[in-house]
Amino acid sequence: MTAPILLDIDAGVATLTLNRPASLNALSFDMMAALSEATGQLARRKDLRVVVVAGAGEHFMAGGDLKDFASQLHLSPEIRLASFRATIEQHINPAIEALVNLPVPVVARVQGACAGFGLSLALACDLVVAADNAYFTTAYASIALSGDGGVSWLLPRIVGRHKACELLLLAERFDAAEALRLGVVSRIVPLEGLDEAVGGLVRRIVNGPRETYAEMKRLLGHSACHSLDAQLQLEAEAFARSAARPDFDEGIRAFLDKRKPRFNG
Repeated sequence: MTAPILLDIDAGVATLTLNRPASLNALSFDMMAALSEATGQLARRKDLRVVVVAGAGEHFMAGGDLKDFASQLHLSPEIRLASFRATIEQHINPAIEALVNLPVPVVARVQGACAGFGLSLALACDLVVAADNAYFTTAYASIALSGDGGVSWLLPRIVGRHKACELLLLAERFDAAEALRLGVVSRIVPLEGLDEAVGGLVRRIVNGPRETYAEMKRLLGHSACHSLDAQLQLEAEAFARSAARPDFDEGIRAFLDKRKPRFNG
């Protein structure tokens, strides 16, 4: 049986692949468990520089596997409630938290369908590179679900509360151009140039200041829940730590020497 999640790590670059292409990478119960395990592995690694999340085949992820969901319909409401809550708490929540809290940049490579949990997963990444054939929808309301994967936390912080309400309540489909306008994706490229665009970003990040990236992610992660005064203090501390590292020395010297810096992280 083919693994629903593939994890490849080479020279600090981790590629996590959603691997159910025949099912548009729909999130099955087995895939939930595998995703939690894979992201847990990433969280424990100390040698990573960048993570890429991609979908095998022609799509990123078309949401939850409705056949798996249908297999639960014979259960009583009480058992179903307990089962779905346990699954989300044990697998979905840890996977999203692990990705968001990774100290390295996480890049989503999106093509085709990006729906339901697929959209939540993309929102949890730091950079989203979308092919021009990508399309998006929250999808949850279409099957009377409220949403998971942090969508109710991530989406309003990106698009604003009113637009998030519209996207969740109406579950309308929107294209890559609208996703770019809303800030859901970082950039759009032609489908045939998707791998090249993602590869170029990965190379830039790998050659960048790893510890500084970690500081930036921490600052951005805290910014939504801190006062300006508290955030300014965090910035001062992070700035000072960054300025005390060898990569800062290299960055200054490279600028003065008019050459590209060679960061060591």
